[in-house]
Amino acid sequence: QLQASGGGVVQTGESLRLSCAASGRTLRGVAVGWFRQVPGKEREFVAASTRTGGGTLFSDSVKGRFTLSRDNAKNTVYLQMNSLKPEDTAVYYCAADSSIISSSLRDEIAWDYWGQGTLVTVSS
Repeated sequence: QLQASGGGVVQTGESLRLSCAASGRTLRGVAVGWFRQVPGKEREFVAASTRTGGGTLFSDSVKGRFTLSRDNAKNTVYLQMNSLKPEDTAVYYCAADSSIISSSLRDEIAWDYWGQGTLVTVSS
């Protein structure tokens, strides 16, 4: 089971750190991804950490502002979001998959396990 948390209300330019914690399974050797969704729009890819944890991928809209990190002891992956903009406002979801290939990281349909969303609101 995946649990996403850390959302909240911040102002433009501020930071938030989202957490994706797993229970009942390890995240070692598992790819973890973040997607976001605005009401009325499709869910979009934000970032992903590869199965080895050694590679990361970011959407163009967040590249340079968001980073990913893993804490294997806590079985948690973090999405650090800096320089937040109003257009980052969305419900953020984390996903995990132990067999996803790198070329599919951006594809929502390729991910097997999903956590519930956490709402991020960035005010202008």
